[in-house]
Amino acid sequence: MPTQQNPSRSARKERIDLSYDYAVCAWARHFNVSERHVKEAVAAVGDDAEKVRAHLKAVRSSERPSA
Repeated sequence: MPTQQNPSRSARKERIDLSYDYAVCAWARHFNVSERHVKEAVAAVGDDAEKVRAHLKAVRSSERPSA
């Protein structure tokens, strides 16, 4: 019987758990944003890390002043 391999890390959905301050801090460092921005992004798009990453990227690009 073949052995099942563990799914790769990239294939799993990473979730952001706001109930732990240390986790919010770690995600904020990971995305290079404030903890407040992480919490706002999760409130806007849910706890899926890829969706939060995309949301933060979009917000950052829209906040830059035009030249």
